[in-house]
Amino acid sequence: MVTPMQSQKGFTLIELMIVVAIIGILAAIAIPNFLRYQAKSRQTEARTNLAGIFVAETAFFGEQSRYSSAAEVGFALAGTSNRYWYRTAATNTAGTQTGVTFISSPIITTDPTDNPVPAQSSSTGFTGTAHSNLDNDPTIDRWMVNDTKNGLSAPVATFDDVVN
Repeated sequence: MVTPMQSQKGFTLIELMIVVAIIGILAAIAIPNFLRYQAKSRQTEARTNLAGIFVAETAFFGEQSRYSSAAEVGFALAGTSNRYWYRTAATNTAGTQTGVTFISSPIITTDPTDNPVPAQSSSTGFTGTAHSNLDNDPTIDRWMVNDTKNGLSAPVATFDDVVN
């Protein structure tokens, strides 16, 4: 007894190719969106840590009448999986800047000196910076915060973005 081919159940090659094409189209739409959301969440790390530096610097200024480095004001990064290099500037008791310090060693390696936004500190203000190359492209992701809490709403490209 031979069973006719038309009574057998299954998918044709055309049907399978259509399903594969649909999955490919959906993946082409979903993957870039996923990568964009992933980068946004990583940028939130920098904004949150810079906001913490702002709070610590403001509290230190209330007690000492000057701003200083993150280490002196008592700020430390949580965890060991930071993706950004953070910089703050140290001051002496007179409020004069004495140097720039890095306060992290990120899991993503970028040149820590590749940051045109300088960290600054004095008796009248401060600037803390964060930078990283999150997606290994030519663009460096840079963030900053200062004594008036400017800089947390959008990344900065150069020092001119800070002073203007």
